Amino acid sequence: MVSVEEMFSVRGKVLLFTGGAGILASSLARELGKMGARVVLTDIVPLESLVEEFRKEGMEAVGYRMDVLNRAEVESVAQKVVNSFGRVDALFNAAGGNVREATTSPEVTFFDLPLEALEKVVRLNLFGGAIIPSQVFARIMVNQEEGGNIINFSSMAALRPLTRVVGYSAAKAAVSNFTQWLAVYIAREFTPKVRVNALAPGFFVTKQNYYLLYNEDGTLTPRGQAILAHTPCGRFGEPRDLLSTVLWLLSPASSFVTGVVVPVDGGFSAFAGV
Repeated sequence: MVSVEEMFSVRGKVLLFTGGAGILASSLARELGKMGARVVLTDIVPLESLVEEFRKEGMEAVGYRMDVLNRAEVESVAQKVVNSFGRVDALFNAAGGNVREATTSPEVTFFDLPLEALEKVVRLNLFGGAIIPSQVFARIMVNQEEGGNIINFSSMAALRPLTRVVGYSAAKAAVSNFTQWLAVYIAREFTPKVRVNALAPGFFVTKQNYYLLYNEDGTLTPRGQAILAHTPCGRFGEPRDLLSTVLWLLSPASSFVTGVVVPVDGGFSAFAGV
């Protein structure tokens, strides 16, 4: 029998994160790195200081500039990772986010939203945030004897379209659908050893959504108050809340699990409001 410690171990696994400078991705990467994972961070923003922090804490980490919407860049980084590590055990598609211009408000109605802003949000979250990196890295994984894992980042907005963020909600719903499609496609056409699943985080405070949840003086906005009132656990999520679910999805304990979207939301999706 394999021990629990061995089953959930990530020691030596090569884990690649898109959107690696983001709060959720970098926090997960740090915790997994402390457990012995070999961490590869990618993003369009500088990663040198973050990688240096990881290394000072005793982790094996590298960082690459990579625009997830530029397939040539993604392929270039993939080749560098294979040259350095020999494989990719897991891809975390954490790149994504929303923009103010694609968000309705009392001053800007849905009818006035610029198409360019909506297209930007969909491109970032669906094509860059899931499809393009999966095309490149899944090709590597299906040729690995041990297979691999793809973990997409969906959202509560995919389960229940949230007011104001029309483009983001539509894009994340597409990410959830794509997760299921890709899981079936890879298992049937290539190998069931490559599994594709997604996280649907509840409300975690990030750079992208801070302005929706907090006022400039640090008090909750009406939206922030409404979210907490509809979250049975009574708080916003913290990055560590995702860790146990990620460890399960990466481990042999979930070898019969593919094509699922796992809510980590403090009960938000289960609460009807009464």
